[in-house]
Amino acid sequence: MELDFTSKEWLARERDLLARTRRGEREAVAELYRAFAPRLFARVLMPKLGNRQAAEDALSETFRKALEKLDRYDDRGTSFYFWLSRIATNEATDMHRVKARTRRALTSFEELLAPLRPSAPRPEKELAEAEQLAMLRETVSAVLERINPRYARAISLRFFEDRSREECAAGLDVKIGTFDVVLLRALRAFRKEWEAFVDAAPTPPPTSTREHA
Repeated sequence: MELDFTSKEWLARERDLLARTRRGEREAVAELYRAFAPRLFARVLMPKLGNRQAAEDALSETFRKALEKLDRYDDRGTSFYFWLSRIATNEATDMHRVKARTRRALTSFEELLAPLRPSAPRPEKELAEAEQLAMLRETVSAVLERINPRYARAISLRFFEDRSREECAAGLDVKIGTFDVVLLRALRAFRKEWEAFVDAAPTPPPTSTREHA
């Protein structure tokens, strides 16, 4: 049977649990989690995210943020659940926003690295293309060395080692949702350094157009 978060009995119990949570009692935190997590997961996060792993990540973030901001919470006679629900809704919205931004950044990054992908051989252009690819690889390596090592690792795992999101997250020892945020920041950092690196590169001298006598 579901708890009635509006009942006087529950609200009194909840206030006691919140007071104990503020004092650092872990069992009180666990009881709040057991009370609120199933409903937040089923009624707020799964409908908004549609993915169990994403919803679980969002649920963890919801409670983490709620505990961080607990000193600012004012119940005003209502249940803690409704405050948690707003945090969970914002978290789901943020995850959708990150996903959309990451998708755009991935498209841009993949276009940048497209020449490094295997393609059908073209003998008449092999030498020139080999030189261009070597230069591109050197530039990519140089740019990766200029960004945060964690960001460089995220990019290397996802693109050069072709790992799944789950494997990448495990490689960085973070949740999948956190990895998505790290990857988005990594791609932005890479793009910024790439543009700075390319702008600073010397311009090759123009080819002579003089005709031979």
